[in-house]
Amino acid sequence: MSNFQELRNANTARDKEWDKHGVLTPAYHALELGGEAGEALNVVKKLEREALGIAGSRDDLEHLAEELADVVICVDKVAMKYGIKLWPAIVEKFNRTSINQGFSTFLDEENT
Repeated sequence: MSNFQELRNANTARDKEWDKHGVLTPAYHALELGGEAGEALNVVKKLEREALGIAGSRDDLEHLAEELADVVICVDKVAMKYGIKLWPAIVEKFNRTSINQGFSTFLDEENT
């Protein structure tokens, strides 16, 4: 089982616990994704401040990893609500971009 399928299974199970009445819409999950992406970008901004040596608050890579994980979880929740199998979609898009740009790097379609 791919890690993406394991995430989907866990998101499906937890969704039943979290949303006992089935009221959370795809739009809700999309808004949640936007919020998490914003949190991840805020951490990157603080890391860049430090790298550039300018004043302001700081952050660390552990927090960035946590926020990026939230983004991936939320992306899967949005895909789940629309019935999209995320890993095959990623493989298709990645490989199409490689073809369009003349790159030689592709994802293995066998594992979709």
